[in-house]
Amino acid sequence: MSLLAFTALAAAQAASPDYADGRNWICLPERKDLCARSLAHNELTETGYGPREITRPAKAPAIDCFYVYPTISRDSGLNSDLSPGEAEELYVTQAQFGRFSSVCRPFVPVYRQMTMAALALAATGGDVRSASEIAIGDVRAAFKDYMQNRNNGRPYVLIGHSQGSIMLQQLIAEDIEGSPAHDLMLKAIIPGWNTLVPQGEIVGGSFAQTPACTRPGQTKCVMSWVTYAEGKPPPNSALFGLAPPGNMTPVCTNPAKPGSRDWEPLDGFFYTRSAYNVPGGPITWSKTGTSPEAFVTGTLAEGRCVNDGRRGYLEIRTRRAPGDVRTDRLGGEVGQLGFFLAGWGKHLLDMSIAQNDLLQLLGRHQSHETFVSTPTGD
Repeated sequence: MSLLAFTALAAAQAASPDYADGRNWICLPERKDLCARSLAHNELTETGYGPREITRPAKAPAIDCFYVYPTISRDSGLNSDLSPGEAEELYVTQAQFGRFSSVCRPFVPVYRQMTMAALALAATGGDVRSASEIAIGDVRAAFKDYMQNRNNGRPYVLIGHSQGSIMLQQLIAEDIEGSPAHDLMLKAIIPGWNTLVPQGEIVGGSFAQTPACTRPGQTKCVMSWVTYAEGKPPPNSALFGLAPPGNMTPVCTNPAKPGSRDWEPLDGFFYTRSAYNVPGGPITWSKTGTSPEAFVTGTLAEGRCVNDGRRGYLEIRTRRAPGDVRTDRLGGEVGQLGFFLAGWGKHLLDMSIAQNDLLQLLGRHQSHETFVSTPTGD
């Protein structure tokens, strides 16, 4: 390949998609797409499965949600293509974000994320900076299109997980803080990655202006957590929940009750048909049998925030009384080559462990007037 051709190819790869084109979005408001679907589920109770319930999109929500999905692509190369896979980008968007259309207008850009191959390369010390620049460039372009052409002065919430949270953390720090977009940011919900603050503080590490949320009705703040099982804190080699040497600590926001340091019931949303390997083998969600619907909800767990020096994480455990027929295992560990990665905790549960709580939290922010008149409180 000639130098000219190589340069042209590199420029084409670096150029972001045209987000004025709706085909570059998984979800947009008032469109028959994934986020416009109603989603059925059963409540998992102490005595068995409850009746079928349905989460439906809201007709005229007062707020917007801009979601960036986590690492899920198995495309070849270090960056994904722009064709979302049914079992990859589309699946994780439905499971993590689809129900948020019941409380907000949904915006989900397709972006050339760093793939599983890029993740494996990074884990072995490889250089993925160029792949990261392509991914954040796409997210930045999508958000710019959203603010210029689709937002119309509405309050919005940023939602992401894992790589999605990395992208949004960078977007907030480099593009949103100090701009008019920051005035409209209701909050950012970015679990699954370390958002850092000085120990004992709520702002000043990852962000210069955006503090950690310390009460449920607070706005212009960030909610972040990484999930570990009770009694299994982040080890010294942990990727999540451990700050670099120094005086920083990862933010931990209890998604059920921001600001709480006590054990709080977590109202979650779980996929019961997963074939993903978990310690101890497949989960039996209820002794009464298989759930009628693929998804179940319920307060299967409780969690509390722990900050101990460089460590900051959401510690969880199951909630079961005598005679309870529900599972005492929740999974969420990340497996690789037959082993489970202790330094990742229960990473795959970060968004599901309290999804109903998050929906209720955003439901409290449905008044645009309330947001404008009390930008830092209830």
